[in-house]
Amino acid sequence: MKDLILKEFKENTVFRLEESLCMITIAFSKITEDMLWKRPTEKGMALGNQILHSCGNMTQYICTSLGEQKDERKRELEFSTHAGATKEELLKQLATTVRTAQDTIHNATALQYETVREVQGFQLSGVGVVLHAVEHFSYHTGQIAFWVKQMTQEELGFYEGIDLTQNNK
Repeated sequence: MKDLILKEFKENTVFRLEESLCMITIAFSKITEDMLWKRPTEKGMALGNQILHSCGNMTQYICTSLGEQKDERKRELEFSTHAGATKEELLKQLATTVRTAQDTIHNATALQYETVREVQGFQLSGVGVVLHAVEHFSYHTGQIAFWVKQMTQEELGFYEGIDLTQNNK
């Protein structure tokens, strides 16, 4: 039973990372390059910062913590960057980070999921690390979707062609 639960956990977290990556890719297809670094407020995060921050968090929590690699995150740069990378470059960086995180999730052992470690001052098991990173990525995916809708005044169509009114069976 324990192996089945871990397998389900891995499959579902990998699916959620993929889902967010797809949603962000759709959202980015609606914006122009000049919208990429526009901030919603003086203290708000531009879309480019959202991607840099999501990559930094996912790398720190999943790739380096669960994956037992050296942590070299420079969190302050994720927020202080005001220009530079293009949409294509940021989406490529995000896709690479997501793939590395997915591989780390798949390849981690039961012991790595059970082991408690410190990340950003928090004591988390491997399960806690992955849950944090997936939830964090989902949170920023929602922020990205909201900001793109505000700037473009367009629907994003994440679930286009899917009947979401169906009841559970």
